Amino acid sequence: MSVKAAVLPDVLAPDLRIVFCGTGAGRRSAERRAYYAGPGNRFWWILAQSGLTDRQLEPAEYRDVLMYGLGLTDIAKAHVGSDADLDPGHVDVDDLRNRISTCAPRVLAFTSKRAAALYFGRRTGLIDYAEQPERLGQTRLFVLPSPSGSARRYWTPRPWYALALRDAADR
Repeated sequence: MSVKAAVLPDVLAPDLRIVFCGTGAGRRSAERRAYYAGPGNRFWWILAQSGLTDRQLEPAEYRDVLMYGLGLTDIAKAHVGSDADLDPGHVDVDDLRNRISTCAPRVLAFTSKRAAALYFGRRTGLIDYAEQPERLGQTRLFVLPSPSGSARRYWTPRPWYALALRDAADR
């Protein structure tokens, strides 16, 4: 795979509670140079609603997630656009595994079935919104419904709340 520049920088540090992993930057996120910046995206809202943050952050404040023990990354760092337009050449599962192994968060949470399917190498229909039986070292793996406005028909906050409850129990 040829190495292409990351659209958005990783927000990673050692010993984070949760790292959220999307597929790649949407067009609006790439334009604004901020994670989950698309119209109707519920990411920042559900972080606050579930208690993972104490207030609703704005996309431009994405680096502030570190103050909450959270991190951000994507499985296709050079991708811009919808998941349907994803160039498989932009997906680098080994690089993601290396980045996550290095910072060793308690949880890697995929923010869509598509991101999880790319990581696990299986169809989205074979993946549940829940904690997965696989691990990456000591890091637990979760799959969450996409907060994207374009994925509204699949949206449910329940797995996000389940992740937040699990996180609270770990503290």
